[in-house]
Amino acid sequence: MRITFLIIMGIERPSGRRYMNIARSLVAQGHQVRILALHPDLADCPRRRFVQDGVEVWYVGQMHARKTGSLPQRFGPLELLRVLTTSTFGMIWGVICSPSDCYHLGKPQPINGMAALLGIGLLRHQGFYVDCDDDEVHGNRFTAQWQRAIFAFWQHLLPRLAEGVTVNTQHLAEQLGQSGVTRSVYVPNGVDVARFRLPEAQRLAALRGALGLQGRRVVAYVGSLALQNHPVDLLLEAWPLVLASVPTACLLIIGGGEDLPKLQAWVTRQNLTASVRFTGHVPHSAVPTLLSLAEMSVDPVHDDAVARARSPLKLVESMALGVPVITGAVGDREALLAHGRAGVLVEPGSPTALASAIIALLQDDAQRLRLAAAGREQAQRYAWERLAQAWLGVYS
Repeated sequence: MRITFLIIMGIERPSGRRYMNIARSLVAQGHQVRILALHPDLADCPRRRFVQDGVEVWYVGQMHARKTGSLPQRFGPLELLRVLTTSTFGMIWGVICSPSDCYHLGKPQPINGMAALLGIGLLRHQGFYVDCDDDEVHGNRFTAQWQRAIFAFWQHLLPRLAEGVTVNTQHLAEQLGQSGVTRSVYVPNGVDVARFRLPEAQRLAALRGALGLQGRRVVAYVGSLALQNHPVDLLLEAWPLVLASVPTACLLIIGGGEDLPKLQAWVTRQNLTASVRFTGHVPHSAVPTLLSLAEMSVDPVHDDAVARARSPLKLVESMALGVPVITGAVGDREALLAHGRAGVLVEPGSPTALASAIIALLQDDAQRLRLAAAGREQAQRYAWERLAQAWLGVYS
């Protein structure tokens, strides 16, 4: 079967990795897959068409913001209009050049939505499928109300026009079902188990020395530093409480994002610079090694629409490495952590609850080892190869 994905981000972005890993697994099962994607920095993109792990990748336009290094750069109104227009036409042209049995939109958003209506529906006279992996209205930061309204329109429209919908959380499946969309298949986020293995001890020791972590009890956060949908501030508020009980603890924050300067300034004002390390943006290939330095990872969340709609990659990737996870009991996180058997679930939105869980786990080596073993076993259930089989079910 020939399958074309229309995604509005690069394949190395968090959501982009979802589609790239699904595509790679589909190729391994004998299907032909092409990804039409938007690049985070198209002007400096070295390859706009290439094959990776058997998947054809075509970069057909620029993302809505330029994302290079640790801080995204937003376009002005006129430049943004130009980017959206050229990227939409680029994706329509990609559809014209990509005869397929199935077209699957990664996220119901304006650019790939227009390409679906005009390129797939009007020109190719075919239907399309949609993947919903987020709450696009509440999970994005908008500078004007009209932008929010446009995203709400496409998020409402596209799943209702699609021949089928894939979702990454039961919350999204229930929301769609309540609004009349019943043709949905549940495909949570997963992990490439072969790539998430503990690095060599010598390599870890060298990295620990380079980051000044010798003799420190490392707790990690991995992900975007955008407080709109990743409340890292909850973890930072909990951190002084952790230090009061475990003075040798060190918080390793892996990732970049628009709120990185704000978080760094807060750490400085609170005199926490000696116990908090920011890596800034790193390629995803570096994440397993950095995360392996930690005794646990933390995913701080509020109990809100954003958290309920997310299936965090970071949870399954951390479990695959044998690094126990602490997160809020929100949405699918309970099922991902086997209802507390493969990780620690705490009250969402509470710095005190986060601090208590971190302290307890740092002081209980036996429990950490039990959770690490259970996490590795649980991660096998979320291998991309298994999830790709579920994904194919939407085309039946």
